[in-house]
Amino acid sequence: MAGLEKTTPQPTDLTVHQQSRVLEIGFADGARFRIPFELMRVYSPSAEVQGHGPGQETLQHGKREVGILALESVGHYAVRPQFSDGHESGIFSWAYLYQLGAEQARLWSDYEARLMAAGVDRDAPMPGKAASSCGHSH
Repeated sequence: MAGLEKTTPQPTDLTVHQQSRVLEIGFADGARFRIPFELMRVYSPSAEVQGHGPGQETLQHGKREVGILALESVGHYAVRPQFSDGHESGIFSWAYLYQLGAEQARLWSDYEARLMAAGVDRDAPMPGKAASSCGHSH
């Protein structure tokens, strides 16, 4: 996964809003985004969600109420959220968070189209695994 590109503005502040379930992040270029936890969870950069190559993505759903229990710094370039459904393997670089914020409308639209194509309701629980399982041992 890409780390910090030279063109990526540095974050100036980062706030986890538990009630509204959004991550608010401000960048040095003046951009400020409110990224819903659900969007972060659905587009987690982890292999569990993205797969190990094109076409191997796992469509996430049932994540509207997901929370962030903790946010761990990863060097000076990223954060690793611990989501309330047990998912904690996604490392979100500043560049990736900037992209999620800047392209939010398109990403939501793409997500809804993928759900519709799969015939899955956005709030349907994920099949097969218990809510606290994230595919690896702790």
